[in-house]
Amino acid sequence: MIALKNKKDIAVLREGGRRHAEILRELAAMVRPGVSAAELDDRAAELIAAGGDRSAFLNYKPDGAERPYPATLCVSVNDEVVHGIPNEEEKVLQEGDIVSLDLGLVHKGLITDAAVTVAVGTVSKDVAKLLRDTEDALKAGIRAAKGGRHVGDISQAIERIGIAGGYGIIEELAGHGVGYRVHEDPYVPNWGDAGMGEPLSPGLVIAIEPMFNLGTRAIKLGKDGYTYRTADGSYSAHFEHTVVITKGEAEILTI
Repeated sequence: MIALKNKKDIAVLREGGRRHAEILRELAAMVRPGVSAAELDDRAAELIAAGGDRSAFLNYKPDGAERPYPATLCVSVNDEVVHGIPNEEEKVLQEGDIVSLDLGLVHKGLITDAAVTVAVGTVSKDVAKLLRDTEDALKAGIRAAKGGRHVGDISQAIERIGIAGGYGIIEELAGHGVGYRVHEDPYVPNWGDAGMGEPLSPGLVIAIEPMFNLGTRAIKLGKDGYTYRTADGSYSAHFEHTVVITKGEAEILTI
């Protein structure tokens, strides 16, 4: 069931979203060759605690999972699409890598969700274009998220950029409602048809999150039960914002 947020909820989400964005910016600035995923996770925990908030991901157990998620931050490197665990096996960033930093924040009981993919040093032209296009797809999806439209309008806007770039557009993973819980209705896929899906009503809070692969759209789940990888080993990029639907253009909360 879709739960619309009231003005008080949105004010809290707006405040939490600003904190969320500041933390992601600091984490992104840490990215360089030689930095480990565990260091990024530790710093995320420090920054969240300093603000009096808590991680939405640490100890979160999604439907179907065999165990709770064991870290504050999802750190996904290169062919890791999402949900990479930073603190169970050593992952040290190297020149030419890309890394997705995905953070969920609980502020005064309400949740925001956002992610950014960062280049580690210098990357190839194809990889740099993948990052630009995936971020552009997020912007296009947000522009399409106007009150009175439908989820499919967001999906189509994202899909068009993915098709134009020749990327693999992941179908099994998608955006979602957020706020009271980490994952809420509606499901917001990165492919679809305009005018279809749930209506975008003012007060709806959703996480929009395009994920594009340089190769095939196929993915596989790792043995850790959380990390999704591209099936062909190609690089994958992921960008995400939490937005609230209004009568006009969507408001980005995690900025």
